[in-house]
Amino acid sequence: MRGKVGLVIGLGIGYVLGTRAGRERYEQIKEQAQKVWNLDPVQNQVDKVKDFAKSSAMALPNALWDGATKVVKAATQAGRESAPDVKKAAEKTADEVAKAVDEKLS
Repeated sequence: MRGKVGLVIGLGIGYVLGTRAGRERYEQIKEQAQKVWNLDPVQNQVDKVKDFAKSSAMALPNALWDGATKVVKAATQAGRESAPDVKKAAEKTADEVAKAVDEKLS
């Protein structure tokens, strides 16, 4: 679906930029694009994307902070643990952060 939408957008942009019909045709296209953009279904989708972006942006710093905290705790216990143990803790934390990001994006 994304590919089709991207193709249509690309074709539209190419037509607008490559057209030789002049300013009048450009204004017609621009007016039609504004009409489509202002339709309720389009704006509903725009709002959904904005909400998703806000929630994802909030979740990512939390996941990074939690991960950094775990790495610091593992490093401070390094006197009792070997370097490979600290490395394993850091890798596990990185995997958890990646999983949190994937969950938010899917």
